[in-house]
Amino acid sequence: MNDQAIEQEIQDKGLTAPRVTPGDVERNIRSEFYFTAGEGVLGQSQMGTKPAGNADSLNRLTFCVLVLANGFTVTGESACVTKANFDAEIGKKVARQNAITKIWPLMGYELTQRLHVES
Repeated sequence: MNDQAIEQEIQDKGLTAPRVTPGDVERNIRSEFYFTAGEGVLGQSQMGTKPAGNADSLNRLTFCVLVLANGFTVTGESACVTKANFDAEIGKKVARQNAITKIWPLMGYELTQRLHVES
């Protein structure tokens, strides 16, 4: 069951108390960035370190960085075992979903704190 199906079930059951919705999570994302570990290694030379080797698997490890409205960042990753199965778009989708999974508890905490202060 995906987030939208769960959201629909929540709405169908009339569960209207304060909560975090998939739309809230999406509206909280201000920008997103994607890169592979291989691209990251190539771009790190300004930091004064050299790559430890040329591991082809770095090109199948995809990162997603989501910048939230308050400037906080969350990351998600996806790794593909074989070169034959690697698809950059699928890697981005999986990495993004893994990053979004990290946003839910952050926004849940924020809402819980706000409700606590208001009570």
